[in-house]
Amino acid sequence: MSVDAMPWTEIWQTVTILVAAIAAWLVTRIVIRRWSGRTQRKLGETGDLGDRARSQRLETIARTFSTVAALTIVGIAIVMGLAVWGVPIAPIIASLSVVGIAIGFGAQDFVKDVIAGLFVLIEDQYSIGDVVELAGVSGTVVEIRLRTTVLRGLDGSVYHIPNGAVRVATNLTYEYSSIVVDLAVAYEESVDRAIDVITDEADLLAGDPDWGPRLLDQPTVLGVDELADSGVIIRVVMTTDPDERWSVKREFLRRIKNRLDDEGIEIPYPHVTITRRSDET
Repeated sequence: MSVDAMPWTEIWQTVTILVAAIAAWLVTRIVIRRWSGRTQRKLGETGDLGDRARSQRLETIARTFSTVAALTIVGIAIVMGLAVWGVPIAPIIASLSVVGIAIGFGAQDFVKDVIAGLFVLIEDQYSIGDVVELAGVSGTVVEIRLRTTVLRGLDGSVYHIPNGAVRVATNLTYEYSSIVVDLAVAYEESVDRAIDVITDEADLLAGDPDWGPRLLDQPTVLGVDELADSGVIIRVVMTTDPDERWSVKREFLRRIKNRLDDEGIEIPYPHVTITRRSDET
């Protein structure tokens, strides 16, 4: 083919469509990022847990919009490119519709996953950064895609969970976290005295300038929760900032162990007592 015979018009139109698609994607991406970033900064400056949850949800929605926008722009660019080269669009669309129906019967799980992913966003079940339990797996939400949710476990493992496989979603960090601490004391100890000591230590934790701000409410000692095999179980409940739940629990356990030791209150542990009976003569 000579240079004069080359379809320059079609080539230039195709290049124009390609450049326009790239420009449209870049502009859309910048707009979404700036809007999301500006709103997230405003919500983050308030320090309110509700605003922080909304900020996490906004990040999730922004990522989803970016993916949908990219797919839409690519689809439009392909259709326009085919039209430029004189390829009939109507027969292709009709063929794709037939193929789509055939594929649809074999892709029911895929469709179910996508629909479930949309409902996760619409209902705000969980957001990026939340700690959740999904389909028997727990971890921090790293990404919410149209088909899957990506979690990272405490050991660093990454789990890809199809959204349609989630029957019950447990969000462990929605707005606040509740810490339940069950403390066991020996049956020989005075329960009332043990409760007084535990209550005092919980109050000291709440009054600590470093640890107090991490609690959202005063710790509550509920009292005797169970008469277990080896000891009396006393339950304590604390409401904390979701990001501080584990550190608060570890600090309280450290303090209460030292305090019970100082007070001489025994913490029971499994042991076996052997009694030897002398033979009668």
